Amino acid sequence: MTGIEEDIKRSMAVLSEGGVIIYPTDTVWGIGCDATNPEAVEKVYNIKSRNGNRSLIVLVNGLTMLERYVKEIPGIAYELTEISDSPLTIIYPDGKNLAKGIYAGDNSVAIRICNEQFCNELISRFRRPLVSTSANISGKPYPSNFEEIDPDLLKNADYVVSYRRDDYKKYTPSPVIRVEYNGVINIIRK
Repeated sequence: MTGIEEDIKRSMAVLSEGGVIIYPTDTVWGIGCDATNPEAVEKVYNIKSRNGNRSLIVLVNGLTMLERYVKEIPGIAYELTEISDSPLTIIYPDGKNLAKGIYAGDNSVAIRICNEQFCNELISRFRRPLVSTSANISGKPYPSNFEEIDPDLLKNADYVVSYRRDDYKKYTPSPVIRVEYNGVINIIRK
């Protein structure tokens, strides 16, 4: 079994049991769990020492999966997804079928279609979306690669993926854009 195959197998086992993983994404390393499991989402908040009033980003593997977790996709979101040549997180007006701790107070939900090899394969096999919040303690700088992750955070996860640990490229979080049903776009993070 290859390294990536072993990581996917172990990650799926942990996620299926409501556990938390630390894993590489298409942007920065993330803390993740099954985005439909409220207890797992609560664990993520606790590990990050994060206020439960802040929403979390969710990763999906494509438009078909996105449609299962958003009540209605504004037309402009399809266009943004098609023209974006880098990872893009979109905040949709109304989410559905996700754990309570995922949504913002107005029921909006931040979702990114992930194209990174490991994440995409994991999400496809797991058949559920994953939480993806940067692998840092709330209020601390995000890690631009594995080497920068706080050792205490690593100890608190149920599984830490091996794939891409030796990738020293500096990654940054994705831009975040909020879309409305009427086509209005607001840039939240560049």
